[in-house]
Amino acid sequence: MKTPTLNLYGRLLVWFVAANIVTLFVSVFVTERFARNAYRGEPDWSELASGANRAYLDGGASALDDWRARRHRDGIDATLFEGRRNLLNRTPPPFARRVLERVPTDNSIVLRPRPGMVVAAEAVTGGDGVQRHLIAFRGPRPPHPRIEHLLLVQIILSALVIGALGWWVARSIARPVAAIGDATRRMTAGDLAARVGAPWSGRDDELGRLAADFDRMAARIEALIAHERGVLQDVSHELRSPLARLHLLLDLARRTPPEAADAHFARAEAEIARLDRIIGEALALSRMEADLPGMALERVELGALVQARIAAFQLEADTRRISVDATVAGKPAVSGSHSLIERAVDNLLSNAIKFSGEGGRIALAVSQTASAAEITIRDHGPGVPDSDLANLFRPFFRGANASRAEGHGLGLAIVERIVRAHGGTVTAVNAPGGGLLLQIRLPTGAVA
Repeated sequence: MKTPTLNLYGRLLVWFVAANIVTLFVSVFVTERFARNAYRGEPDWSELASGANRAYLDGGASALDDWRARRHRDGIDATLFEGRRNLLNRTPPPFARRVLERVPTDNSIVLRPRPGMVVAAEAVTGGDGVQRHLIAFRGPRPPHPRIEHLLLVQIILSALVIGALGWWVARSIARPVAAIGDATRRMTAGDLAARVGAPWSGRDDELGRLAADFDRMAARIEALIAHERGVLQDVSHELRSPLARLHLLLDLARRTPPEAADAHFARAEAEIARLDRIIGEALALSRMEADLPGMALERVELGALVQARIAAFQLEADTRRISVDATVAGKPAVSGSHSLIERAVDNLLSNAIKFSGEGGRIALAVSQTASAAEITIRDHGPGVPDSDLANLFRPFFRGANASRAEGHGLGLAIVERIVRAHGGTVTAVNAPGGGLLLQIRLPTGAVA
């Protein structure tokens, strides 16, 4: 099962919220560290005294000196006294002796001789039962950062985090948009093979679907233009022969006595009628590509339509003693254009009658499956060479059987266009026992 994905709006919203949450956490963490260092509280003098006493009892003066060096890094200068003797075996600073004289033997004292300066004395009794005193001095602390500075830090961090995430999101949007724009410019310049291509058309979001839609549109336009060019070339080729004959007939008519020119004019009139039919069918095929996308849809009862068209062609079939047998299973129906499907059936019947011999038989069947309706027509004529089957629906293609019947090779091409516009398929095979079998499959979908 395909995993649902957020649309572009949802993704941008999620990334925006995520960026702000990350920014909030980073800003809080950094500013909290700043504040903790800048606004650290009053030291625990009792704990410091106990630590100094333990260091002295465990390792003597050297261990006490190491402990003092560690405290010095925190801005505290401390000395441990036993009575009036400095246990570090060095001359104590003058302030230490003065403070020591003021400290009761069983009490503690904290003095602030100047703003920012702290002098503390703390009595401590170790495991050996001897009372000692910690004399500590801490000078003025660095000035507290102002609130404006903290806000500036937060703003800078927010800008960096949101900028980084915003750049990533903008890049993920701008690159496929740039690829679509580049393909559009190439196509505008005449490169009909321009496509957005992978990886952008494979993305499962709005931009990916837009790129895929552009590629399908470009492929459709390229196919239509190629088709129009092919039709123009085929029409030019088909018109060349009757025009040449018409020119010859008129030239002969001018050189022939008036009483003998009527035959040439009659043949010229026939050539003009043939030209008119060719141009009419070519125009119908060309209009098909433009009109089909906007055709009005309606419910088409295929059984009734086929029976009506057989009745319309009955006279033509009787003239050649051709029997047309129709079988309709159920009530097959599709949603489409009644007139266009009618035209497709007319072309199939006309083609079958045209290539059936005198006294031949045509079998026509209409049925419906779970997803499609089928129209099958089979004649018992000469069939089509296997090499011609692939080109049978190409405009103006007549194949090896062109000499057996009059036509211009557009009837089946029009059928194929109509069926394709309805989302269906048309196939042609040589039937066992002779003749050509054509089958149309139209999807039923949501029949109106």
